[in-house]
Amino acid sequence: MAEPWTLTASALAQEIARGALSAREAVASALARLEAVNPVLNAVVQRMDEAALAAADAVDAARARGEALGPLAGVPVTVKVNVDQAGFATTNGLRLQADMVAEIDNPVVANLRKAGAVIVGRTNAPAFSLRWFTRNGLHGATRNPRDLALTPGGSSGGAGAAVAAGIGAMAHGTDIAGSIRYPAYACGVHGLRPSLGRVPATNFTTGERLIGGQLMAVSGPLARSVEDLRLGLEAMAAQDPRDAWYQPMPLRGRGVPRRVAVMDAPDGLKVAEPVRAAVRAAAARLAEAGYEVDAVATPPLREAMEMQLRLWMAETQLAFGAKLEEEGDPDALFVATQLGRHVPALTVDGVMLALQVRARLVREWRTFLADWPLVLCPVSGETPFSDHCDVGSEAAFDAVLEAQMPMIAPPLMGLPGISVAMSGADSPPIGVQILADQFREDLLLEAAGILAPDPVPLAMA
Repeated sequence: MAEPWTLTASALAQEIARGALSAREAVASALARLEAVNPVLNAVVQRMDEAALAAADAVDAARARGEALGPLAGVPVTVKVNVDQAGFATTNGLRLQADMVAEIDNPVVANLRKAGAVIVGRTNAPAFSLRWFTRNGLHGATRNPRDLALTPGGSSGGAGAAVAAGIGAMAHGTDIAGSIRYPAYACGVHGLRPSLGRVPATNFTTGERLIGGQLMAVSGPLARSVEDLRLGLEAMAAQDPRDAWYQPMPLRGRGVPRRVAVMDAPDGLKVAEPVRAAVRAAAARLAEAGYEVDAVATPPLREAMEMQLRLWMAETQLAFGAKLEEEGDPDALFVATQLGRHVPALTVDGVMLALQVRARLVREWRTFLADWPLVLCPVSGETPFSDHCDVGSEAAFDAVLEAQMPMIAPPLMGLPGISVAMSGADSPPIGVQILADQFREDLLLEAAGILAPDPVPLAMA
């Protein structure tokens, strides 16, 4: 058998369930891999080796007693530092929160534990989870295992780097403007942003989020196989009433036409040729698989991006304004200043009008998706950026922001999206994004499985 750390979550779960591999062996292998590569990557910034091995032993003991095991029993996973995990600080990359130790688990963490997953570490994020790059003054910078010169993405950059390098078979991430999809894209793995209300999640250390975060921020999985994303979604989406937006919707919906609308340059976005080529290749594969594929004009994404940024920045300014100065993180201060140039301070009237526009855009997109259930488009208009280029100048920041439009816009409407890796082991990371209607992650996973039927190669193997 291959080294356990090289196996997918699905394969590990099967081997552990049938007794061919113990949970302790699986977790010990992941911890050894962490020890080997994390000094270079800095993907995991809070370790829990003893607790992880104890949890693995508990899984093995339950199996020995003949008890039913969860779908992720014994599978090593990582959790992002911006969600509550009992006994650990919910730092969100901030020195100010280095001692903010959670007393109870966020529902998404609780659901992973209920499924039998073993948490082997907590992964890095930029300060305030505010960038598509990952560096902060508390934990340092995370590097991309596919190419150390490229960003690992953000804000779930530690999650993307960890799963790409084999530190855990699956990673938890969060996404308000691409923070799952972009790290997956940059690190050459897959990432699923679920619908608003699909995965219950709330932090008890930091209190309720404002309306921007409530409407647009979600938790979801990153993994090396599409089947692992399916498994991770099943585990994370277990019912928990502590999230006010949670909806107990079935994981599989009714049959719909197999139609895909293709946008290789949405709303006039300038798109790099390798990205366009990836979208065209994905469209061809789906057509070969029997989908009706066509270039179709969709409802606006750019207008949705503008409204998303207004709500996101209104929350950032109100919730983190004083903390931004107190923390003094130079990256976060620069990014907040640059976003402020694009998004004027919102009045109460401005927020109300933004929500009014959101209602119209939700209606337009859901009406469109009733006819064209899938939309294929870029994750970003550019191939993965060189690390920390966004804080080099105003012009560099503006170029990054513009390229990220296909990721920033969909969360405004609560839509799910999946980033599918399309590159090989020796190729620069590249991928595509697929969007669907609310609670139709099943359609995303089906199409993604056609585009990526095999697990993506490990990085730094």
